[in-house]
Amino acid sequence: MLSQRTSVYRDKTTSLVLIGSFESYVFILGVLRRLDCKTSTRSDTMKYIIGIGGVTNGGKTTLTNRLIKALPNCCVVHQDDFFKPPDQIAVGEDGFKQWDVITAMDMEAMVNTVKGWIENPIKFARSHGVQVTPATEMDDPESRVHILIIEGFLLYNYKPLLEFFDKSYYITIPYEQCKLRRSTRQYTVPDPPGLFEGHVWPMYLKHRNDMENCGLPIEYLDGLKTKDEIYNQVYEDIHNTLLNRL
Repeated sequence: MLSQRTSVYRDKTTSLVLIGSFESYVFILGVLRRLDCKTSTRSDTMKYIIGIGGVTNGGKTTLTNRLIKALPNCCVVHQDDFFKPPDQIAVGEDGFKQWDVITAMDMEAMVNTVKGWIENPIKFARSHGVQVTPATEMDDPESRVHILIIEGFLLYNYKPLLEFFDKSYYITIPYEQCKLRRSTRQYTVPDPPGLFEGHVWPMYLKHRNDMENCGLPIEYLDGLKTKDEIYNQVYEDIHNTLLNRL
């Protein structure tokens, strides 16, 4: 049964029936038509991995959730899902538990999760409840478009992850706006007094400086723009990039 947000679209020129959002329909139809123009000897498999990084409370998850609904066969890996248990988080010299450092997460498990998607994106999608559109199950199993979004605040600070990204985005917002947003957020483990000034922001500055030397061509996004402006900028960029790669 289809959800209320799901629609069925039939394209007369290709005899395809696509299930999903209208944006997904337009996106994948454009890709498939480009594939039709290629020679039959070329492998048309496309696996595309997008990084959505940025400062805490910058809008990473909001952007990611919109992209998941708009892009075809799109899965996501959230870095936050790999935090270690609280009793494994060390207390630093600043007196705070070190949640905002790379060692607070099981990054090896995260890398293995990404490798699982690369090995078999269809199996990964189905095991995570992502519906694979019928267009990807036609004829040659290699003729598919699959997208993985990796979302998190320290994506570009872990060397084994860097080799996976085809496109890397990073959302920034200034100190005062970040502090304000953080103060209105409800966390399972509430922030102790002084955490933002004494740990969160200093670690952000340190890791951003390290990230800028990682060698990736990172595209910075202004987190003060509206949600629609950021989404439209990224969606159009991804759409055009994928079509140009075919």
